[in-house]
Amino acid sequence: MYFSSRMKYTTFLFLLLSASIFSQETIETTYVKKVELKADKLVSIDNFGITYFINNDVFCKKGATQTITYNNLQLGTLETANAFNPLKINLFYKDFNTVIILDNRLAEIFKIDFNSLQDYKNVTHISTGFDNTLWVFNQDTQQLELFDYKTKTTRVKTLPVKSDVLDLKSNYNSCWLLTENYLYLYNYFGSLLAKIKNDGYTEISESNENIVLKKEQNLFYLKKNEEIPISILIPNLLINQFFVTNETLYIYDNELLHQYQIKTN
Repeated sequence: MYFSSRMKYTTFLFLLLSASIFSQETIETTYVKKVELKADKLVSIDNFGITYFINNDVFCKKGATQTITYNNLQLGTLETANAFNPLKINLFYKDFNTVIILDNRLAEIFKIDFNSLQDYKNVTHISTGFDNTLWVFNQDTQQLELFDYKTKTTRVKTLPVKSDVLDLKSNYNSCWLLTENYLYLYNYFGSLLAKIKNDGYTEISESNENIVLKKEQNLFYLKKNEEIPISILIPNLLINQFFVTNETLYIYDNELLHQYQIKTN
């Protein structure tokens, strides 16, 4: 009898510990809503619900009552856009090695033609930096650079990386460079803070120093100062683009924009 009771207690304890461990290895989500959206690329959604996206190489800013647009078709394909700072939105036209900086009304305030610089840069990825800077990846040198577009000078350079770059994201303090082999984290001095092995991730999104990574049609959450991504529990969706702001996850499936609340605690 004693042995049987002890076995039941041990089994219960094992199940309890297993459930606890499992709960720590996943991030739950709560469905909020979904809306229709016609876009080629989702860029971001800010805290006021304004949606930034690209459609037919036209950059769009959609609010509750109106949509305003910017296009520069002479520069060809609009490769990426970054609206982390809505007062200094940057658009990257990769074919022409050119970046356009827009204000919050989508008026052009700066144009950076990397072909015309004395210190020529063959840029493949860009992201917003602090002040008047951009993080740019120079393919010729395989280095990440913090470029001041007002003075047209490079403030810092990182050591070269040895694998192809997949994605680049940043905020005012930090920059994340995803390559085929590693995810690198740098501060604004260009110092390497962390280097995490890439286990098949292809895209990243940043929010409050936390990172969401995409692997095939799955998403993973990497908390600040941690090195092991945690699986995010979401329905079986086509993840064409995704974006995270605070603890809200947006997934665009080419027709609908799905919104979920992330439970990280």
